[in-house]
Amino acid sequence: MIVVVEGISASGKSTWCARHGGSHVVPENGRIAGAPDRVANSTGAAAFWAERNVDRWQAALAVERATGHALCDTDPLKLHYVWCLWRIAEASERHWSLELAATRQTIADGRIGFADRYLVADTDVETARRQAMTDASRRRRNFDLHARLRPALLEWYTVLDVVLPGRVQFGLPANLPVGRAAGQRHDLAAFDAMVARLPQSK
Repeated sequence: MIVVVEGISASGKSTWCARHGGSHVVPENGRIAGAPDRVANSTGAAAFWAERNVDRWQAALAVERATGHALCDTDPLKLHYVWCLWRIAEASERHWSLELAATRQTIADGRIGFADRYLVADTDVETARRQAMTDASRRRRNFDLHARLRPALLEWYTVLDVVLPGRVQFGLPANLPVGRAAGQRHDLAAFDAMVARLPQSK
């Protein structure tokens, strides 16, 4: 079973994962050196991030095989990030389209897929801001940008819940959900249906 924990910066997702996941946690990538610039090399950036997402999905599969379940701190299928940026006019439609195409191919190839459960922190921005200010362990230089992504991020997972009902829970629960793999991990039809339902850029 693969469980994803999502939310904006300082929403409490990493703390929740550390508390409940232990050796099951697949950490988020953080900053990656050498990432192509989306503006200067849009095609290269799309391919690069699609492959980094595949890397995290493969890491989640390895943890699942070894321990029975994996807990991902942020979604390996992180296509939502560029879509959210597009929604707030911080990325272009070309950036979104290129990353969409690159990601779709990795799903078609069976190299990445949907998780079995999604836990989405719906922490409000002011609470997240207070948590960011009191967390001396991390620097969040882009907090204001990430805070602006909150409505779009919630839209993304609301649509996912329509396409794959029962997988998404808003709010972080008191305990880690238990269960079995839900199947449909590489369902390209579900992916296409989700993309078709997404709101367009504002």
